[in-house]
Amino acid sequence: MDKLMFCYQCQETAGCSGCTVRGVCGKTPELAKIQDLLIYTTRGLSEVATKAREEGIVVSNEINSLVTMNLFTTITNANFDDDIFYDRVKETLVKKEELLAKICDKSSLSEAALWTTLSEAEMDEKSKTVGVLATENEDIRSLRELITYGIKGLSAYMKHANALGYNDEEICAFMQKALAATTNDNLTVEEYIALTLETGKVGVDGMAILDKANTETYGHPEMTKVNIGVGSKPGILVSGHDLRDLEQLLEQTEGTGVDVYTHSEMLPAHYYPAFKKYSHFVGNYGNAWWKQKEEFESFNGAILMTTNCIVPPKDSYKERMFTTGAAGYPGCKHIEANAEGKKDFSEIIEIAKRCQTPTAIEEGEIIGGFAHNQVMALADKIVDAVKSGAIKKFFVMAGCDGRAKSREYYTDFAKALPMDTVILTAGCAKYKYNKLDLGDIGGIPRVLDAGQCNDSYSLALIALKLKEVFELEDINELPIAFNIAWYEQKAVIVLLSLLYLGVKNIHLGPTLPAFLSPNVAKVLVENFGIGGITNVEDDLKMFME
Repeated sequence: MDKLMFCYQCQETAGCSGCTVRGVCGKTPELAKIQDLLIYTTRGLSEVATKAREEGIVVSNEINSLVTMNLFTTITNANFDDDIFYDRVKETLVKKEELLAKICDKSSLSEAALWTTLSEAEMDEKSKTVGVLATENEDIRSLRELITYGIKGLSAYMKHANALGYNDEEICAFMQKALAATTNDNLTVEEYIALTLETGKVGVDGMAILDKANTETYGHPEMTKVNIGVGSKPGILVSGHDLRDLEQLLEQTEGTGVDVYTHSEMLPAHYYPAFKKYSHFVGNYGNAWWKQKEEFESFNGAILMTTNCIVPPKDSYKERMFTTGAAGYPGCKHIEANAEGKKDFSEIIEIAKRCQTPTAIEEGEIIGGFAHNQVMALADKIVDAVKSGAIKKFFVMAGCDGRAKSREYYTDFAKALPMDTVILTAGCAKYKYNKLDLGDIGGIPRVLDAGQCNDSYSLALIALKLKEVFELEDINELPIAFNIAWYEQKAVIVLLSLLYLGVKNIHLGPTLPAFLSPNVAKVLVENFGIGGITNVEDDLKMFME
């Protein structure tokens, strides 16, 4: 507990063990501590809410939304603004006290459920004692954090669904029950393992709700060629993941002379029919999140960060970068929604009008839009290709991209794959190979992009549909291999969801999570065949056996 900070929730954590001086992401020790306190107080609120439900007390949607947003705000690279976290801790404690007053039996509640203050000095003092390392038992700590990070990932799915008017009380209640369980010192390792798998089950439910929200609102993604060049007008570059923010921006920029571009995980917005009506929705600019510093500079226009994946900005573009939702960075203007969820983007539009047009960094098109509905439309063609031997194997290479040079492995792996294999992808991991000329198999592109990391549900549905078509008893009998790159907490809930669905022999890279203790890692290896990566030649040989 004498370290300046301790955080190991992302793949890039220092030394693959934990950031103790400053986060690799740019998080300061002060920010890390107040985020730890927000998680602590959110666990306390969740425990009170769980107790309230047991006593028949209705937990408001306001509480559910607060828990969801608190978790989302602490996802890696989402928010770097200390003031926002102090405000969220205070709001959480106030709401907890209001709900606590309604509870009859408080005798079983933990310290996290009962602790309160509105003093920032007391918050600072408390934050030193409630971080990850407050749990001394390494295996219990590992499982608590695995569950917490999974719930953080699930919070992202729920927040995006909430923005489109979709919610689920049962999922919210589970999230809070699971968080409450991480304060319980009486639970055994076996009970935490069971809760981890239950988190995966509810993760599938959460992804299904988001998929329904997106497709019922914007239509099913369809095979689409996306421009990666630039237009002749000034632009706004939208990064992050939030489709509702993009929709509102497109509505407000119509007829203004300002073009709109996607960046990184927003690329799949082009696949939805509803967005194709906007003639000023020009294309996708750049690559994955970690190249922001050079790409945001060359874009020249205004930038809107809708969710996580912020890289601390350079002064050269900081004044034209805005945040909204769970995102935040000191010195960047934050755009809040009104009571009806509407956002006023007029300021960012006016700044964009005064900016130079984007500098072209590439040209041409990339193809995507292969979510479950589009793949099902190609099902007969795909099945015939598998039966004829034209397609020998599918490789799920979904997940996240990142800065580490070791991630070039995924580009090399994609290049080395035999021509009778197909890559199924989702998330920004795609940027390691979606611009390669890998060809097609009988008109089926060899890279089938299902969308954002939020759309990983599509990959699960595709696998389950193929299992049904080929009349297999076990999903692991399919000619599908999983070689997944992970970075942050949404990848954790995807992993837990796949484990719940019975998928085995998933390989994670470029490193296994630092938050897995040796004993917990051993359980995952023995029960599910979880593995890491080595080198392209040996891994390819292993996968193709």
